[in-house]
Amino acid sequence: MKGNTMKHTVVICGYGPAIGHATALKFGQAGHPVALVARQAQALADGVAALQAQGVQARAFPADLSDVAQVRRVINEARSALGPIGVLHWNAFVDVDGDLLAISVEDLQLGLSLRVVSYIAAVQAAIHDLEATQGAVLSTNGVTAFHGEKVNAFAQDFGILAIPAAAQHKATGLLKQTLARRGVYVGEVVINGFVQGSASTELHAIPATIAPADIAEQFWQLHAARTAHSVVFGSALVQ
Repeated sequence: MKGNTMKHTVVICGYGPAIGHATALKFGQAGHPVALVARQAQALADGVAALQAQGVQARAFPADLSDVAQVRRVINEARSALGPIGVLHWNAFVDVDGDLLAISVEDLQLGLSLRVVSYIAAVQAAIHDLEATQGAVLSTNGVTAFHGEKVNAFAQDFGILAIPAAAQHKATGLLKQTLARRGVYVGEVVINGFVQGSASTELHAIPATIAPADIAEQFWQLHAARTAHSVVFGSALVQ
């Protein structure tokens, strides 16, 4: 891997049983300490126990990632507990259905707060570590972030996903340009399908075709090569 090869801390913001867990396991088994961040303390405790059982150094940091003050706090706590941050993985989103006339604008505001405002706040809070470690910012996104007739036709009933996803995609592109000057890599996996074991897939009883471990592998490959900055993975939703 280019850059600093020391095993610095990986912070998973928006930890869950699918992508977050698989990414924590992938990086953790490579020797990186992992910090799991989400709201539900019990889910975090279960995740830590599962990771530790597989030899991963993991710690839980409960926080509401829509609250910028808590974002800043948890970045500092992760650094203090596990050491300098080498990877910030942003995996947080709001999963609520509805077209733009049916959705709650408060939920839309929450989605934008999670996927843009708090995302940038986390990068700002971690930037000194990321510079010092020649680290990386990794972003999980979905195909609804893109524009086009086929995408918009699919995404019309997922406004709270699509609009914040598009804003996060733009923010990631801007971060790529901004952080390159500081030696920090930015990579994004855009998921074009439904993920096995994710809360949203199980909630809506949707057939899932993408294994979380395969997404984690995409993040690992992006992080290792540091050449490509965005990859679309899967083909189930929009061709």
